[in-house]
Amino acid sequence: MTTNTHWQALRERYVPKGVGNMLQAYAERAENAQIWDVEGNAYLDFAGGIGVLNVGHRHPKVVAAVQQQLDKLMHTCFHVMPYAPYVELAKRLSEAAPGPSLKQTLLVNTGAEAVENAIKIARAATGRSGVVAFSGAFHGRTLMGMALTGKMAPYKQGFGPFPAEVYRVPYPNPYHGCSEEDSLTALHTLFKMDIDPKRVAALIIEPVQGEGGFYAATPSFMQSLRQLCDQHGILLIVDEVQSGFARTGKLFAIEHAGIEPDLMTVAKSLAGGMPLAGVIGKASLMNVPEPGALGSTYGGNPLSCAAALAVLDVIEEEHLLERAEQVGELIESGFTTLAKDFAAISHIRRLGAMAAMELLDAEGRPDAALAKDLTQKAASKGLLLLSCGVYANTIRVLVPLTATDQQIQQGMGIIGESLAELFAC
Repeated sequence: MTTNTHWQALRERYVPKGVGNMLQAYAERAENAQIWDVEGNAYLDFAGGIGVLNVGHRHPKVVAAVQQQLDKLMHTCFHVMPYAPYVELAKRLSEAAPGPSLKQTLLVNTGAEAVENAIKIARAATGRSGVVAFSGAFHGRTLMGMALTGKMAPYKQGFGPFPAEVYRVPYPNPYHGCSEEDSLTALHTLFKMDIDPKRVAALIIEPVQGEGGFYAATPSFMQSLRQLCDQHGILLIVDEVQSGFARTGKLFAIEHAGIEPDLMTVAKSLAGGMPLAGVIGKASLMNVPEPGALGSTYGGNPLSCAAALAVLDVIEEEHLLERAEQVGELIESGFTTLAKDFAAISHIRRLGAMAAMELLDAEGRPDAALAKDLTQKAASKGLLLLSCGVYANTIRVLVPLTATDQQIQQGMGIIGESLAELFAC
């Protein structure tokens, strides 16, 4: 039997340190909300591959769909010889996207690639170059993705200079002193002092910030952005990479705001663990680039498309939109109960099952060290748990929506046990 130590030694020799790892345990197999490492140790998964596994690890219907497709076709490159699963998935995503406009879908490999293409499409469609993003945002690790991302360490340090014509305003975050009015005022000020709105191609926003801390923009704020973009002819790009596919109790988080994006980026839980992403947008915009201007060798791979079609079926058949609310209630209740015993817990929040809490020190300041210690202590007890946030003090939960109530309660119990041991030290 191989060991975690064996693989860690090889990892240190052959994989660069810039590819970070939370654990030195190596996954061997997984099922729904559990993972087993190469030594047979079991872990309850509250990380979900960073939001990729809303339907759980190896959902039987997803596995079956991939196996069936594997027996037919693995790759041709859609641009060389197209195939039905790409077109079928594009149809379903286009029809599922919010708003009355006719939509079309481009399939690519990753969320960052989707963001890059959304910016390309926006610039081509408007003839403008400026892009506005928000503080605390995360839009990927490519050069444009990093330019749009609103957190320096560890994503941007040492990698500049970044693409020009990217501007930033504060994301509304009352927990950290920025109201919706403050954010909108900053946007108006930007247009007065830094860039003419007639030169802005797009404004890109996460309806719920992922790496930024699980802060949700209110419907009223999103509606204000829609009105402002319409006023100035700016395209509204909604980044649903982490918030999409049932996590918030809607197929897409922007549905809570009741508005129609011009373009929408999707990835992560779209294909249940297979690499797949996309840009869904108004057909009038998506059709501006000429043939060959958009593309990807592996984008919309047949296996990934088959998986995604199965994921959409599972979300519908297993009522995961409703289940997300139930999961969120369990997590929120667990955090609220823990907060009675641990004064460090604050700012409990959620939209559907996109749930988080913050950890503060005795002076009420963000406690990144405690968040890091908690994730490590929880892992030692068999729970995979993630931190995030601009201040790295937020604990987020991305447990599969297919996890049982018992598993969720077990995970919350491990968080409590871990905090008790940390504060007893």
